[in-house]
Amino acid sequence: MTVDGFKLLADAHDHLLAAVRGVPADAWGDPTPCSEWTVRQVLNHARLDQQALVIQITGVAPATDPFEPLDATADDPVAELAAVLEAAAAAWESRRDEESVPTPMGPMPAGTGAAAAALDAAIHAWDIARATGQDLPLTEEMAGGLEDIAARIVDFVRDSFGKYAPALVLAEGAGRAEKLLAFTGRDPHWSRSSR
Repeated sequence: MTVDGFKLLADAHDHLLAAVRGVPADAWGDPTPCSEWTVRQVLNHARLDQQALVIQITGVAPATDPFEPLDATADDPVAELAAVLEAAAAAWESRRDEESVPTPMGPMPAGTGAAAAALDAAIHAWDIARATGQDLPLTEEMAGGLEDIAARIVDFVRDSFGKYAPALVLAEGAGRAEKLLAFTGRDPHWSRSSR
């Protein structure tokens, strides 16, 4: 399956924005599938991650460590996120035709780097939607598009930086989205009521 990393990134960014727009005003402090973080912290992590993934293109570092996200939001968290996503997408686009772009995970084609950013955005969109009871699943189509990049980078990031929880084993017959979530250390059946 040939995947357009730039389209995948645009779709994942839209998905993340939709999830953040759908957060109820009283749910920002709720727990998430990322057991140590609230909804606010997952949002901040996702936003900072998009900046960190293009740091070697833009030369602009995130304001704080993505893995120590503040448990606070801006006055308009949707607008803040939208601005970051727009800048990140533009950074990848500026290198569209390059076969070797520097990234925190090593050099890779720009389309592959965009796909890596898409994986991050899509997974955290699911975290936020799931934590706040939104009907905004990770679709089978999007999961299918993310399978290749997940296979390329998740174990590397897990082994090198310890930034993904161990992969979970699922029963036979699990769908693509369930498998992708489990591979990134998430329980695809996590719910607010079962936490």
